[in-house]
Amino acid sequence: MWLLLVLVIGAAADLLGWDISGWFSDLWDTITTISPASLVGAVACMIVQTTATAFAWYSILRFAYPERTRWRDVLAGYAVSVALNGILPANIGTFVLLVMFTVLIGMSFAAVLGAYAVEKIFFTVAGAFVYLYLFLTVGGSFDLKFDWVHENPVATVVVFGGGALLLVLLVRRFWPRVVAWWQKAKEGGAILGHARAYFGRVFLPSFVGWVAMLTTIGVFLNAYGIPVSFDTLMHVAGGNSLANVTSFTPGGVGVTQAWNVASLKSVASPQDATAYSVAHQLVGTAWNIVYALILMIWAWGWSGGKQLVSDSYADARRRQAEEQEKRRAKKAAAAAGPRQVVR
Repeated sequence: MWLLLVLVIGAAADLLGWDISGWFSDLWDTITTISPASLVGAVACMIVQTTATAFAWYSILRFAYPERTRWRDVLAGYAVSVALNGILPANIGTFVLLVMFTVLIGMSFAAVLGAYAVEKIFFTVAGAFVYLYLFLTVGGSFDLKFDWVHENPVATVVVFGGGALLLVLLVRRFWPRVVAWWQKAKEGGAILGHARAYFGRVFLPSFVGWVAMLTTIGVFLNAYGIPVSFDTLMHVAGGNSLANVTSFTPGGVGVTQAWNVASLKSVASPQDATAYSVAHQLVGTAWNIVYALILMIWAWGWSGGKQLVSDSYADARRRQAEEQEKRRAKKAAAAAGPRQVVR
């Protein structure tokens, strides 16, 4: 059965134009340039990262649905989403995770969105910290001149006053929608109303997962002889975040490498930076797939897991298409509005 599975995957990859043999060859060549100790250390850090972040998810869902939430379901589901995000574009693996939770726990999609919003609080703060650090460490960040304020007082008042007024209007315009959405979603994010539980079971595990992610970066940098420092880690983490936002390829292949070369230009040659980036992505993607398969079979069995993931993927694609259609309809309506007024 396993031999047949490998043959089917190989045939499907060939039909899709993916040189799977070349990919495995590159993976093997890349892995063999890294010491076994570095490889084991990186894999251990990735396990900690996935498990800690999954525990934060588990805590959120367990608090809201104590009788329906199982640890193995949450861990396996999160591992599957990480693996899918490594090989699919547009972070669709996250959409698949949300759909799986609605099936496994029996919660509404609005509630799972509320849980997702709570889970993202730490990573929003962490991302803001990284960007703030990068801004503050850029030479001349505070060398700002405000002569134009004295030379153009009226324009200054208009700019800042108008900006503040616009912000107030936007908040007043969208706040009722936010309140209405939260009324539907707050069931999934109930843990947010209990500070001790949130910080102990969600914020802290998320921090552990984030530190494990930085440690993984450090292990791979060290494996390729690139100096490891807090500044370097922040530059790479910031570049990876931007690559994730701007990615349009499966797993961000190519985009991630470009950002990593730019992030490491002061401490590594383009060749070393590319070698690090490719190794990190190849090894990380391969391990995440293996780990997800192991956990999926452990949690749901091969047939049940395959069915659950495929159904969730199909539903996620449907929901994604619906959201895109809504955005297109809004844009079309907005574009048609002024023309109708002119007529």
